[in-house]
Amino acid sequence: MTYRNSLYFFLTISLVFMSCLAGSARGEDRPANRLKNEASPYLLKHATNPVDWYPWSEEAFSQAREKDKPILLSIGYLTCHWCNVMEEESFSDPRVAALINDVFIPIKVDREERPDIDQIYMKACHLLSPSCGWPLTLFLSPEGKPFYAATYIPKENRFGRLGLLDLIPRVKELWAHERDSVLKSADSINAAIISSTIQLPGGEMNASQLDAAFLAFTQDFDPQYGGFGRSSKFPKPLNHLFLLRYWQRTGNKDALAMVEKTLAAMRQGGIYDHLGYGFHRYATDPMWRLPHFEKMLYDQALLVTAYLEAYQATANQEYANTAQEILDYVLQNMTAENGAFFSAESADSEGEEGKFYLWSAAEIRKVLDQQEAAEAIRIFHIMEDGNYIDPVAGQKTGQNILFIEQDAGKFTEFNKIRKKLLAARNIRPRPELDDKVLTDWNGLMIGALAKAAQVLDQPRYGKAAKRAARFIMRNLRSQDGKLLHRWRIARAGLAATAADYSFMIWGLLELYGWDFDPTWLQQALSLNDDLLENYWDEKLGGFYLALDNKQSMLPRIKELIDTALPSSNAVSMHNLLKLSRLTGNHSFEEKAAEISSLLSSRVKDFPLAFPMLLATLDLALSPSQEVVIVGKKDADDTKKMLQALRKTYLPNAVVLFKPAEEKDPLINNYAGFIEFMYAIDNKATAYVCTNFKCDFPTTDTAKMLESLRSISEEPRMKQQKD
Repeated sequence: MTYRNSLYFFLTISLVFMSCLAGSARGEDRPANRLKNEASPYLLKHATNPVDWYPWSEEAFSQAREKDKPILLSIGYLTCHWCNVMEEESFSDPRVAALINDVFIPIKVDREERPDIDQIYMKACHLLSPSCGWPLTLFLSPEGKPFYAATYIPKENRFGRLGLLDLIPRVKELWAHERDSVLKSADSINAAIISSTIQLPGGEMNASQLDAAFLAFTQDFDPQYGGFGRSSKFPKPLNHLFLLRYWQRTGNKDALAMVEKTLAAMRQGGIYDHLGYGFHRYATDPMWRLPHFEKMLYDQALLVTAYLEAYQATANQEYANTAQEILDYVLQNMTAENGAFFSAESADSEGEEGKFYLWSAAEIRKVLDQQEAAEAIRIFHIMEDGNYIDPVAGQKTGQNILFIEQDAGKFTEFNKIRKKLLAARNIRPRPELDDKVLTDWNGLMIGALAKAAQVLDQPRYGKAAKRAARFIMRNLRSQDGKLLHRWRIARAGLAATAADYSFMIWGLLELYGWDFDPTWLQQALSLNDDLLENYWDEKLGGFYLALDNKQSMLPRIKELIDTALPSSNAVSMHNLLKLSRLTGNHSFEEKAAEISSLLSSRVKDFPLAFPMLLATLDLALSPSQEVVIVGKKDADDTKKMLQALRKTYLPNAVVLFKPAEEKDPLINNYAGFIEFMYAIDNKATAYVCTNFKCDFPTTDTAKMLESLRSISEEPRMKQQKD
């Protein structure tokens, strides 16, 4: 497609209230810039900057062409610490703003609102810079082609890094006197970006790639402290989903041991909030003790899923407890009155990173009595001079991050101490909340809650999942019924991405597995139809991230690798396989195979980037397990049979429920192969099927589980035989 003469844009969001809110909060009295009309709290935070910001829009690029200026594109998000530093240090400074306004047309983007823009320009950063992240700062030609990329740029020169006050005048000189060279470089980088978006299908994937991937994960694993990598540590819950499946497939105990070592280490480390619960974004050290403090909704959702599956696999109650604590944090602190889920809590409060979470030894003694304080100091490894090291200065601050080195339940006064410290902490100003609602992240949390309702037999989690799903399906829709990406201040907007569709389908399928309301399955199928119709690549297979837009200057990309989030293609492959087995529609499985083929060569070259796809490949290669329960929905024998299924680790099984008391149940419309299944002697009856060929029905729960175990063990037995 042509990249030169067009531009990706959306109509800006309608007017939102109190456009000067961010500026007045800082005591400023500047006129608001164009960001005043945006819904994103991150963009609104910049609305009173003296920088003449534009949102991503046709107007901005038109002005760049008309005024013959390059573009400064700044991409970040509200809970990003260094994004906020750059806003306060540079974008609020009149000197820096004057330089920016003179040389550039400045555009500000919230990466969480526009992942399509962010991913394109992150590719540019990887081509141009040795270090990439957020804030992402780029200089573009008026046609949107990048010629410079960096992350945080200080205001003034620092430790050999060029500051904005010196950098911008140099760009002005380059633009004036060496423009041909700059534009030639931009053309070359743009061509490389376009080339990187083209992925040709490879061969069929097989079980040997699971073995090779396991070896790669083993080599990346930290046997001393758990986790992957050797310096900073990210939770990487998708790795655990793959490793648990590999353990079940092969019986390799090392795979399970890696999961258990990591989940225990994370739960005990400072990356976990031992007072208010929930996980911070990542640890800046290999021991999980020193976190980067923001809390993201998607991390909570994916970690809940990992801990729940580990609980199913091991029956270790600590994993179940951790999942419950995370969910209780989300329901208390990240849930809107309408039932949807907010995006994140910031790392910063009162202008300092982590201040809300850190404690001095004196503060501990002030809150607790003498005996309790001594116990707390021992439990949480409190030091008089602090155990927290400032990540920038590299020095102790006198503050402590709370972490433990064994199960907290072994400390008799732990809960009493925790509640007292939490009550004292709750008096502090909380970190800033990013209160926008994103469809994709909500889909993940809906799925996590619905799974928790099943595994933990906790209906309150199922009710929360249903409430959020109803809100998304009713309120984040366009006039023609298509999904939208973002909701805030009673306004929905921005066209959905493939991730919005795939993550919501995932959540709806988990919801169906909770209450077996066929409406959830029907809605999942409807979204899947929209996804296939509007995002599928008919030539090469796989899903594009964004809708086709003939006016866009950006190449249309496919989300292939997993980051902190699973790729939309991997989740879509998972959904297609599950839908195929739930409904008997084999065309879904054919589409899943095309995604697998598209990614096969990439997975072979770098398996660490594809844990979700590898987990899904295990599903594709395993014997299908369709379980149909026919019975009275609220009868004790039905509940007993379902609870047995839900407590057992069966990641590749799909479960359907047919109400025996209904003559023509709605589920027959979506899963025709169950039409003639019935309850034996009015008892809850299980049909265990493989590729829709079913064993004799049984009313015996133990026999049902034995049939499923024998199916699950087939790959292991075959591998041992080979």
